[in-house]
Amino acid sequence: MHVEKNICDIVIGTLLNIQGKMKDGLNTCQDLADMGIRSQLHPRSGGKKIYLPPACHTLSRKEKISFCQCHCRVKVLQGYSSNIKSLVQLKELKLVGLKSHNCHVLMQLLLAVAIRDILPNKVRLAITRLCFFFNAICTKVLDPVKFDDLQNETAIILCQLEIYFPPAFFDIMVHLIVHLVREIKCCGPVYLHWTYPVERYMKILKGYTKNLHRPEASIVERYIAEEAIEFCSDYIEKANPVGLPESWHNNKVAGKGSRGLHVITPSVEDLLQAHLYVLNKGNEVLPYILQHEALVKQNNNKMSKNWVLKKHNKTFCDWFKDTIFADESAS
Repeated sequence: MHVEKNICDIVIGTLLNIQGKMKDGLNTCQDLADMGIRSQLHPRSGGKKIYLPPACHTLSRKEKISFCQCHCRVKVLQGYSSNIKSLVQLKELKLVGLKSHNCHVLMQLLLAVAIRDILPNKVRLAITRLCFFFNAICTKVLDPVKFDDLQNETAIILCQLEIYFPPAFFDIMVHLIVHLVREIKCCGPVYLHWTYPVERYMKILKGYTKNLHRPEASIVERYIAEEAIEFCSDYIEKANPVGLPESWHNNKVAGKGSRGLHVITPSVEDLLQAHLYVLNKGNEVLPYILQHEALVKQNNNKMSKNWVLKKHNKTFCDWFKDTIFADESAS
């Protein structure tokens, strides 16, 4: 989990040049010059200023705007993740406040979509393969036969990243990708031993702390009190249990709505209006609509166009029903 978060921070920080998180700067270019590699990226001094040539992963301002707007327009299901739009700052063109699960969602799905048309093909392919790798190892069902292929995939991904990104990009977290497949072989699927549940529960325990001078005692007393209340609530009818809020999907599975308190019964006029609206959207009904309008206009030549339209809307449903039942060749 932490490997995925740190790699996500490194990739996004490098692409958007986020201060403090990017792995491409003056020191990195000087390292390339000292190592004698990638001469096209060496810093160039012109008077008092130093020019840093753009690398293949450097984004222009237009591309950064496209990257941030893609995340700003994301809509996900309720409970799937936090609000991604709140993490995007369009003025500064950066993503801030990324938590572990936010990075998990970005690496699994959103990052590969956001870079789809803003990077060279080879760089985009390397980052996309990295996203697909994390997506593959985080599935709930894993085939042991494919472990060797995944292990080989990690070596290929790291080699491709080394071609396009500077040496400073590869800290210890990036190299830990090599050990993830071996960890799955020893411990089982990732979702059985990642620390999301532990960190969520640590947040709950942190909320129990009311006396900062005695945090352990405060947590113990609050936990015992909550456990006693939950035990008593089992014997009280119609009592809401203490703890997590009830999911919206529980009542839906049982056939009950969770949002509306009253069932709305439409009136006859509302029902006929809805029926007329549906009939007007059908292509097969269009000839009957034109036929009835012509019939109403023929029987009421002196009436205005608005009057004819109201008369048509009022009588079309009954006329259409009688006409269809009388016609055996109708659809």
